[in-house]
Amino acid sequence: MMWAKAPAADVSSQTAVDRRGFLVDGLRPVECTACGTCVLVKKSSQHQMSIQWQTSTESCPEYASQNKPSALQDTCSKLRASIESLVAEGLLEVPDG
Repeated sequence: MMWAKAPAADVSSQTAVDRRGFLVDGLRPVECTACGTCVLVKKSSQHQMSIQWQTSTESCPEYASQNKPSALQDTCSKLRASIESLVAEGLLEVPDG
């Protein structure tokens, strides 16, 4: 049996659609109630979220006080609490399923 590759243009087009779906569509600004740092957040499920920092993580006092590289964490505890509060209030959508 011989497998045919998809044309490069088709793959590139689908990759752009997937990238937009994962990284752009559904992102909402969320401001930390403790320090005011603003990030973009997308909840894909109750247990999964994507966070895009719009500024350096050094703008967050909790990050700045830690000795670990920020790349090892997605957010600080106070920002996570801010996000979960918006979810609980129904102001940040979590898809069903």
